[in-house]
Amino acid sequence: MYSSSMIGKIAKAKQYALEPERIQFSQFEASFQGENDTHTIHYDHGTWSCDCRFFADHGACSHTMAAERVLGASTHAQHALDSAVNDQPTAR
Repeated sequence: MYSSSMIGKIAKAKQYALEPERIQFSQFEASFQGENDTHTIHYDHGTWSCDCRFFADHGACSHTMAAERVLGASTHAQHALDSAVNDQPTAR
């Protein structure tokens, strides 16, 4: 059984979860299981990196872009990606 103070903390946690803008990631590292290999992605104060070859050549890759989408990262790179995808002509 939970104490009344724990019940209050659970309620507060639920409210915080509805306000994801309260959370600001500064640094982390994660493993990303790609189709061909597992890659390590890093986030450091707004800058993404990945150990895959595509990232080394282009400064962005599907692994870091997917992580941005999963985390709901509101970054310049995410907005640029969304704009580029939305501006593509549709197939007829």
